Amino acid sequence: MTKRVLLVLTIILLSITACAPQTTSPVTPATPTYWQSFAKAEIAKPTYTPLPTSTATPTPIPTATLEPVAQAVIVDVPETSRIETKPQVEEAPVSYSAGKYILVDISDQHMYVYESDLLMYSFVASTGMNNATRAGNFSVLNKIPNAYGATWNIWMPNWLGIYWAGSLQNGIHALPILPNGATLWAGFLGTPISYGCVVLGSYEAQVLYDWAEVGVPVEIQW
Repeated sequence: MTKRVLLVLTIILLSITACAPQTTSPVTPATPTYWQSFAKAEIAKPTYTPLPTSTATPTPIPTATLEPVAQAVIVDVPETSRIETKPQVEEAPVSYSAGKYILVDISDQHMYVYESDLLMYSFVASTGMNNATRAGNFSVLNKIPNAYGATWNIWMPNWLGIYWAGSLQNGIHALPILPNGATLWAGFLGTPISYGCVVLGSYEAQVLYDWAEVGVPVEIQW
């Protein structure tokens, strides 16, 4: 009887123990460990110190010096070849009957050379700018192989003087030559370019100079 009672009590105690709430401590999950495939290195950031900037010194550009068209070179010229004042040379005779005749047409900028009523030569010519060449009937007053114009500092080959304009004499001549040897007005024949003279090409002026003599009539017309 006593054993039975003890057995029952033991069973009851076990039942109570089994039914009692059990208190368990929370389980902290383990932190996973990862294997790193690289290594970190603490590298100090470099300090940038700006270098002084050198200022380039500009190179001066050379300035071109313009050359004058005509250089004022004073040359020693015999008085007989100057045409600014009336020279002591042979003037045209009162009458001329050799049958030679020179016609200058200002409108056409052309010269026609006749002998015994036959046209011997036909030359392109240039008369004066702004109607500086006078129209009228004249004659060859003088012949100078290479006249010098001191007013403009130019040489005028194969000069045939035809009339006076104040203290200056106008004539027929080749393209002028500057003191430096350059030819003035080259490429402009056929247009009024002179200061009053009748200008021919270099070859044409030489032909006319050799053909004409003092006294040959010269007519200038429009």
